[in-house]
Amino acid sequence: MRESIAEPAGFQVRPIVRHRGASHGAGEDSVAEEMPLALVVNGISQVVMMVTPRDLEAFAAGFALTEGLVDSPAQIYDIELRLHARAAEVELTVAQEAFQRLKGRRRALAGRTGCGVCGIESLELLDLAPDKMAPAALPADPGAAIARAAAELPRHQTLMQETGGVHAAAWCGLDGAIAAVFEDVGRHNALDKLVGHLALARADLRGGFVFMSSRASYELARKTARMGIPMLATISAPSSLAIDIAAQAGLKLASFCRRDGFVEYT
Repeated sequence: MRESIAEPAGFQVRPIVRHRGASHGAGEDSVAEEMPLALVVNGISQVVMMVTPRDLEAFAAGFALTEGLVDSPAQIYDIELRLHARAAEVELTVAQEAFQRLKGRRRALAGRTGCGVCGIESLELLDLAPDKMAPAALPADPGAAIARAAAELPRHQTLMQETGGVHAAAWCGLDGAIAAVFEDVGRHNALDKLVGHLALARADLRGGFVFMSSRASYELARKTARMGIPMLATISAPSSLAIDIAAQAGLKLASFCRRDGFVEYT
């Protein structure tokens, strides 16, 4: 159930002064929206993240799944979004067994833009030892699939075209055809929105791969592996920990993905 405030467009038009060489002039520019979102689970606030205020129900579901707050979409009973003038709140009602486990894994109530580890209270709470993923189908021709995804992604990045300031996470079939794209100022948020959308639709997360407009960080590799997605492909470079996590989990990690090639790290 929503409040009367409509979901924002994801960007705002702001007055600017544009400078070109020695000349300048007044104008307008579209900028990506960033808003605090409080995630409340069974009535208790768990974390505040900075997000682009679109697809927030999908984000909440995806965050709960990729961070291990719940084990499956079936443990999410209800999602309620409340939009305010300068903030938003999503309340999840989850299964009691998941909630009891969550209470034992305390998390600070402040986060940054999409950071999957900001707010963790101790090093012991970092999940750096993923289980080995079950074998899943990979693209028969990874180069062709990545090339197709790289070619198709720009036309799906509507918020990026408007603002130039957001990341995109795309769900691709094994042939590289893009089926869904979600955007956010945070790359991890974009992935959570995508995962949440797919999970709530009961999609087969082992039947495709994720293609992202960002670098491959630890959090992206960990979230992807936790969901059993067989391959993560990114436009920019991976970090060393992302490679380690992917290798340990059995996740195929490809970066520097372009229409004419990619670099395989695992």
